[in-house]
Amino acid sequence: MKINVKDLNNNQQPEKWTFILLLLLTCVVLVGAAIFLWLVPYIGFSNIHPQLPLIMAIGFALIVLFLIGGAMTLVFTILRGKNLFFNRRIRGVVIRFLFPLLILLGKCVGMGKDQVKRSFIAINNQLVLAENRHVKPEKLLILLPHCLQNHECAVRITGDVENCEACGKCKIKDLVGLSAKYHVPISVATGGTLARRIVVEKRPDIIIGVACERDLTSGIQDSYPIPVFGILNKRPFGPCYDTDVDLELVERGMITFLGNESGETKRPCPEDIERAGA
Repeated sequence: MKINVKDLNNNQQPEKWTFILLLLLTCVVLVGAAIFLWLVPYIGFSNIHPQLPLIMAIGFALIVLFLIGGAMTLVFTILRGKNLFFNRRIRGVVIRFLFPLLILLGKCVGMGKDQVKRSFIAINNQLVLAENRHVKPEKLLILLPHCLQNHECAVRITGDVENCEACGKCKIKDLVGLSAKYHVPISVATGGTLARRIVVEKRPDIIIGVACERDLTSGIQDSYPIPVFGILNKRPFGPCYDTDVDLELVERGMITFLGNESGETKRPCPEDIERAGA
């Protein structure tokens, strides 16, 4: 059962529109800043040369048009769910530049950090899916947080997840089973430092990461340009304690990125999926 981009779009409407709203507000702020920066020299520079304000106006107009054009390209990519011009570069711009700005702007308009982060994860996932990349099993990495392991378990799995004794008290057993079924490497990290080291050692082409909003967003940023499909964990007992994950969504992600390598010969019937970033 592949992750259907159309289904993902339908299920990620709130996150999608949160991101688009913040993106459009960013454009408005940029236009306002450009006008302000143009007016300041206009008052003073006109005394230096009468054509200087016009030259600066044209320069600022080109910058603003370039930024708005990039933003609109991103919006169309989000709405259509298909790869448009320079999709990978767009993902880089979103990760490196837009996200920090959106966090600041979201705070100014009263949005919580987690809400903005969820929208960022949802949009990042759409951009990753829009690239339509398929990899061999050994080049796909499943990266999990340590908090998925039952807190009473004494078995150490961070060094080798195969140490799991399959007691069934948490989802690690099932995730190890998926790893064996599709021959995909799987690792457990206790934090960002270990996660980065695992990525350097494994050198994957695509990562399916399971974590909370904070760890997913930082992981997406740290791993760039490697695409990270983020799946938010479930926290029925609070953060970092006996968390849970949607196994079906993890498996769909594996099938999607493996393509024919997954061994699935029949195309699945379209059906709704739970939002990965919600």
